[in-house]
Order: sequence, then C-alpha cells, then structure tokens
Amino acid sequence: MAEKEGSTLTVVLAGSVNLLIAILKLVAGLITGSAAMLSEAAHSVADTFTEILLLTALRVSRKPADRAHPFGYGKARYFWSLLAAVSIFASGSMFALYEGFSTIFGAAGEQTSPLVAYLVLAGAFALESVSWAQALRQVRRDAADQHRTFRAQLRHGDDPTATTVFYEDSAALCGLLLAFAGVGLHQLTGAAVWDGVASVAIGVLLACVAFLLGRANAALLIGRQAPPDLVYGIRDTLAAAREVDAVVDLQTMLIGTDSVLVCARVDFDDTITAGELERVCVRLAGELQAKFNDVTEVFIEPVPRSDEDLRAAVLARYGEEPRV
Repeated sequence: MAEKEGSTLTVVLAGSVNLLIAILKLVAGLITGSAAMLSEAAHSVADTFTEILLLTALRVSRKPADRAHPFGYGKARYFWSLLAAVSIFASGSMFALYEGFSTIFGAAGEQTSPLVAYLVLAGAFALESVSWAQALRQVRRDAADQHRTFRAQLRHGDDPTATTVFYEDSAALCGLLLAFAGVGLHQLTGAAVWDGVASVAIGVLLACVAFLLGRANAALLIGRQAPPDLVYGIRDTLAAAREVDAVVDLQTMLIGTDSVLVCARVDFDDTITAGELERVCVRLAGELQAKFNDVTEVFIEPVPRSDEDLRAAVLARYGEEPRV
C-alpha cells in the first residue's frame, strides 16, 4: 500500500508541476520569441501528458485478476509507461528539434523581454526541483526495499512510474539550463542561432530519455526474469528441501510490480509416493511465497534430471550448463 501511495503521489505532483510550468513557459516563449522557451513549453506539455499516461498505468495495473487475465493486469503498467516514453519523443523531442532547426536555418528572430524568460526559467527550475526531489526519494525508497543500489534500481526496477518521473524531471532540469544558456547567449551576441542550438540540444536530450525509458519498458513488457538474487534464493530454497534431489530448471518472469511468476522443474526423491509429492509441491509453493514477498505464482513440475530432451532444451535456452 505504501508503494502504491508513493508512486501515485510522485506522479500527481509531477503532473501538477508540469502543467503549471508549461503555461508559464508558453507565455514567456510567445513574449520573448525564444525557440528554446517554446521548446521547453512543448517539453512540459509532453511531460504533463506523460503523467496522465502514468496515472492510467497505475489505475489499470491494480485491477484484480479475472478469467480473461488470470495473472492480473500488472503488465499494463509497462504498456502505458511505454506509451509515455513514446509521447516524450513524439510531442516533446520532435517539436524541439523542429523549432531549433527552423531558428538556425530560417530567418533570424528578434529577441524581446529576455528578463521574462529568465524569471520564468528560474521559477520553473524551483518548481521542477520539488517534483524531482519527490521522484528521487521514491526511487531511493524502492531501491532500499529491494536491497539495490540507486543505479541498479534505475536499470532493473520493476516499477516504471517513479523511474519515468525521475528521468523526465532530470531531463527537465537539464533542459531549463540549456534554455537559459540559449536565451543568454542570444542576448549577449545578438545571434539567434544560439537559441536554435539550445532548442536542438533539448530535442536530443528528450530523444535520449525516451530511448532509455522505451528500452526499459519494452524489456519488462516482453517478459524479463526476476533479479538474480531472487532467482538464486528460490533455487536454494527448493534445493534445500529434503524431498528434492535436484532443481533441473528454473524460470521466472516479472508479471507486474512486485509480482513474480515462478516455474520450476524439479527431480524429486523417487521413494516418495504420488500423494506425498502433491503435498510437497503445495508446501514448497507456500514456502516460496512466504519467504519472498514478490513471488505471487508458483508452478512446480516433477521431472527426471536424466531426461536428455529436457536437458537439451535447458542448454539451448541458457547456452551453457545452467546455474539455477
């Protein structure tokens, strides 16, 4: 529950801040005629739309499992987060690149009231810092809960909402600095090309952020295995059971935030009866779910480890003797 409330607060705060900043930047861009300011306005509009998509992701992913979706709707969070990454590229990056190149290669525009741009950029930086700090706290909290470093959480976390907000707010702060540099150099040199260069840099920055977020969410949507420490913990727990001779194969997949599907092929002691085997499978599944909070679904299949076809399938998947 705390994770859900934290993610929702992070997204709502970011969305509110981005909407206010978008209006301020748009007004400043129209007054000053700055391409960088207009690009930053498009950036904030894209970020606001992104928050709407992330709120949709949070709402849909929390729906309970049903007959059509027996494993729940957890992956919906990855789908909507992927769309959010696409929106950053389509509505933010492309507009910024267009404005930038139009300014660089088009007719030079006259700069008016640069002080307005400076004031808006300073105010936007302060507001954006509030949202960024909340996203930073959320990612750090998630990293501590998963016993990961901050960097590892950004790369391997299974909750894309806080990560998306952190990346986009970081890009927003960098974009504000670029816009400030573009407006300042335009004022100092009288050359509008600097304004255009800043706009192009903002567009490239947004494209890079969109690529990072898109790649991460695509991996989660396709089906990524659980973190290695969890996989090894599951393997060791199964192997330690007195009825288990060997863990032949172990497959895991993230099916949502804090939700892992486990499929294990296990060679059991041949002396136990069919009834005992059934009870052991139920017991082991319960032990895994009790020991590892993220494990929500467990399937255990009794197999002989001497089966050559099974061994060949495992080797074909991992490319070497499996260590699970």
